Amino acid sequence: MARSKKKKESKTEDPNSRTVTRNRKARHEYEVLDEVDCGVQLYGSEVKSIRNSKISIEESFARVLDGEVWLVNSDIAEYPQASVFNHERRRKRKLLLHKREIRKFAEAGEQKGLTLVPLAVFLHRGFVKIKLGLCRGRQLHDKREKLKKQTDRREMEVALKRR
Repeated sequence: MARSKKKKESKTEDPNSRTVTRNRKARHEYEVLDEVDCGVQLYGSEVKSIRNSKISIEESFARVLDGEVWLVNSDIAEYPQASVFNHERRRKRKLLLHKREIRKFAEAGEQKGLTLVPLAVFLHRGFVKIKLGLCRGRQLHDKREKLKKQTDRREMEVALKRR
């Protein structure tokens, strides 16, 4: 009799731990100085939509209001099966950080004129987390310089592989 081979499960295949979406524009538009992972306060229908990858953080940002950090302008699509218990698409959502993280990270962004930008949304052990970045805006010439360095680096790697 032939034995059935079982697939080995790795930690990366866990459906409760995966990256849902990334803000790809943020790395181009901003220079990321610091990052922190934080939880987010959500309704049940919002969690279901995020699990289905129905979230957009391209235009969103974070603000410090009354000693709390809020995610503003993120779009989570309505969950069709929730019917009357659905959520507002673009409401403010509270980010869960410790007080010392808020003082160190978020207030630095307010004082120095930096911006708090969500870089990614991911699931960790079933919980929705957001990677928040403390960012400084890039000028057009900075963006061009970054792209030039990337192309030069790629060309050098290709040349080394050809040897």
